[in-house]
Amino acid sequence: MVMRRQWAINGRFLTQKVTGVQRYASEIVQALDRKIAAADPLAQDLDVELVVPAGAGALPRLSAIRLRHSGPARGPFASGHLWEQFSLPRGLQGGLLSLGNSGPVGHRRQIACIHDVNTRSFPASYSLPFRLLQLAMVPLLGRSAEMIATVSQHSANELVGRALCASSKLLVAPNGYEHALQWQGRHSEATHSVAGPNTIVLVGSPAPHKNMSLLLGIADKLAAEGLQLAIVGQVDPHVLHHDGVPVAAGNVHWLGRLPDEALTALLQDSLCLAFPSFTEGFGLPPLEAMAIGCAVVTSDRASMPEVCGHAALYASPADPEAWLDCLRRLKHEPGLRSRLIAAGRVRATRFSWNDSARAYLQAMAVVDGLTAPEARIVSAPPNHVEHAALA
Repeated sequence: MVMRRQWAINGRFLTQKVTGVQRYASEIVQALDRKIAAADPLAQDLDVELVVPAGAGALPRLSAIRLRHSGPARGPFASGHLWEQFSLPRGLQGGLLSLGNSGPVGHRRQIACIHDVNTRSFPASYSLPFRLLQLAMVPLLGRSAEMIATVSQHSANELVGRALCASSKLLVAPNGYEHALQWQGRHSEATHSVAGPNTIVLVGSPAPHKNMSLLLGIADKLAAEGLQLAIVGQVDPHVLHHDGVPVAAGNVHWLGRLPDEALTALLQDSLCLAFPSFTEGFGLPPLEAMAIGCAVVTSDRASMPEVCGHAALYASPADPEAWLDCLRRLKHEPGLRSRLIAAGRVRATRFSWNDSARAYLQAMAVVDGLTAPEARIVSAPPNHVEHAALA
């Protein structure tokens, strides 16, 4: 009789507000489900369940991965970190896949995804409780979990360089682009009123590492060029600190959170996405923008060159004048925006949820002892930043 391989997926992400981490977890789970349903050779004899807290709300529709509720319906162990550390591990018979920056530190047969080390590289962006939790959680998982996944070579280097994880444990499984192709652009009243060829879109929060103050600080110079800013997103007071960003001039429009359809329409009908972050584990907004046909101007730091390659314009997050030059160039140089859009669509295809799901299936086979732990690092090769490629 063939023994089935037992794996569970940590479903805590389904109880959290959707940001890049939760998007990643959801898309990886759905891609794994498709591969298991299609009888991928790496999924042979694999039995997978998605374990969620008893009070979890909307659940994904899956065809091959079973859903199982775990833990009490109410009380301190019904959700959050206590559910993850104590309720989730009960009843687990095999491996565990944790995709959201945390996991039960006592479950050693685990592949845990640590997206970034931003709480260490930019602590001012995070509340003290969240920072302390991550400062403790990441090294504990780095030691206890059988494998550690992350989303970029940059993050992998950070994890190893800060002695949070041995390089022999690492897997790089990047974000993907395919979900953005499902978005149908449809303006809201707010996006319709601000979209246009002179609009620069920022997506993120006022957290210091997102560096919105750089562009707000040159809002008057942008206005002199006939340019305006449309800012999408809002701060989570439980996790992120506001960095004192002022509500600036009349050419700055704060749109708050937007549905995917409205964001798509805004990006497609505007000059570009501007992404001036000091650090990112991956940087999903530039990838989504490239996938749907929006030009990108981004920071030249951290993972952004790895994601965007030659398909973006780059500037230092510490140099406002360099940003102004890039934005002027994008507005005035004939054909530059269309070349960026074309290059971006091609670049986005390097990052696939299906490829990353396959990397996880390979890692699960390694943990189960079915294959040798060969090259575990899977990512699109980074490119050097060369502005001449778009000249």
